[in-house]
Amino acid sequence: MLSRRKDKKRRLKIKIYLIMFLLIIGFTGVFMRLFNLHVVKNQALASRAEKQHQKTIILEGERGTILDRNGKILAANLDVPSMYASPVSVKDQAAASKKISLATGTEYNILKNKMKSGKKSGKNFVWLKRRIDPAKVEEVKGLGIEGIGLIMESQRFYPKGNLLSNVLGFAGLDNNGLEGLELRYDKYLRGDKRWQVLEKDALGKTIFPKDRKYTTPQRGKDIALTIDEVIQYISERELDLALERTSAKSGSIIVMDPRNGEILAMAVRPTFDPNHTDSYQPSDLRNRAITDPYEPGSTLKTLVASAAIEEGLVTPDELIYCENGSFNIGGRVLHDHEKHGLLPFKDVIKVSSNIGTAKVGMRLGEERLYKYIRAFGLGEKTDIDLSGESIGIVREPGSWTVKSLPSISIGQEVAATPIQLITAVAAIANGGWLMRPHLVDEIRDQEGNIVFKSAPEVIRRVVSFDTAREMIKILTRVTERGGTGEKAVISGYSVAGKTGTAQKKAAGSRGYSAEYFVSSFIGFVPSQDPRLIILVVIDEPEGVSWGGSIAAPVFKNVAEEILNYLAIPQENREGILMVSRENGQPGSINEIR
Repeated sequence: MLSRRKDKKRRLKIKIYLIMFLLIIGFTGVFMRLFNLHVVKNQALASRAEKQHQKTIILEGERGTILDRNGKILAANLDVPSMYASPVSVKDQAAASKKISLATGTEYNILKNKMKSGKKSGKNFVWLKRRIDPAKVEEVKGLGIEGIGLIMESQRFYPKGNLLSNVLGFAGLDNNGLEGLELRYDKYLRGDKRWQVLEKDALGKTIFPKDRKYTTPQRGKDIALTIDEVIQYISERELDLALERTSAKSGSIIVMDPRNGEILAMAVRPTFDPNHTDSYQPSDLRNRAITDPYEPGSTLKTLVASAAIEEGLVTPDELIYCENGSFNIGGRVLHDHEKHGLLPFKDVIKVSSNIGTAKVGMRLGEERLYKYIRAFGLGEKTDIDLSGESIGIVREPGSWTVKSLPSISIGQEVAATPIQLITAVAAIANGGWLMRPHLVDEIRDQEGNIVFKSAPEVIRRVVSFDTAREMIKILTRVTERGGTGEKAVISGYSVAGKTGTAQKKAAGSRGYSAEYFVSSFIGFVPSQDPRLIILVVIDEPEGVSWGGSIAAPVFKNVAEEILNYLAIPQENREGILMVSRENGQPGSINEIR
């Protein structure tokens, strides 16, 4: 019996020890767990707990405003409603999608799929419709669907519609620049982007910013252009009227101050309304004034004549035999639209003789002609402050054929964009200086401080002051009685200019079309003290296609109204062409404004 009692005591002790051992192991595990949570993982878990009561949102400052040279708004911002959904909170997604589709005109399947995918991935927020028509807001609110809400967003707005749209471009849904100046100057126009942490209560509602620190993101910078809204309107109106009269395919008008390269207007057709870009073809969005090179035809004779005079190869009064309208050069027969015999060189340009100009071009030779064409800026970008500029087409003499020299002399086998051509001829108007064209005058921060200010930028001297003066006299004769540009004459002002009628390349052929032409006129006024240079290009007008008949009258209408608007005096005083003989530099910005 005694041994039995001892045995029971031994088993009891074993049980007690076993229980104590298990308790020690258990408490050790609890301690280790607590140590792991409170010491090892303390920071990570604290951060996780904090995040469950926080919401991080991205705030972006308002996009800067674009204004014309007189402070008129061309691009600004509006607050408009956008609709979102919390998919996990929408009970009947199909019914909700149907109601919203009827109210907003958004496709039913798009709405349904957004909510379905959002719920599947556990999202609490998905966009349903960005930038709703404000007129439909009350209808959306009246739906009373749980989990559907509205948020005010900033939307880019262009108050002038399609005015200057091919230059301004447009911004996307997220206020990022996509085309034109909006793209080129996006880094200045965009506001600061900041991440703001908000505290949430137990129900998930936002109550105040974390640490109660909140600063509004800085808005983007404002940009003031060299463009004058009134001059732009005049140019676009006259371009529209010209295209309507001629049933032309497209066209452009550029107005520039030749003294400093400031673009006062750049009208392009086809065009678009940047407030509704979805309804246009990509080709309508293109700025053809900088992207589309064309064979300039007789307007290029201005550069050829300048080069020949600069090189001393011809004088204005030298007689050139124009072969009575037909001449075989290098196996190609050149024709003039009228038969001429002996003409002084100044009249070769006045009547736009192909034969007379080709003969002078051959005196220059391939290398010198190529050198001057490049010196005037053809075959390279003007570096205007817009994206997408074309370099045009100027082949090196090594690839020319025997027919190339006379052809290029009359504006064929070479292609230039409108901005290249007006910049080139402006170098004659201002006394021989090739200037960089530009559209942006200044950039200002939100306090109105100027962070950038443009100034006239000389690229290089192309011809001498004396050559420029002689060429101005010759080009003024073009608009006198008997000249091809006589329809560009403006009462009270002397006008210098040159017409162009260029045959377009025939589709699927190396030859030229007898049906499709580009009609153009480039001129500056007053000719002795140029304040304006204007290029008019009309692509594929129907019927009569002469530049003097189609484009010159458009130049007259545009220039006449601008001269009156700017109150430029009518007297034709002898000016200095904004160039000082003493220092050989263009006049200062104070002198030329």
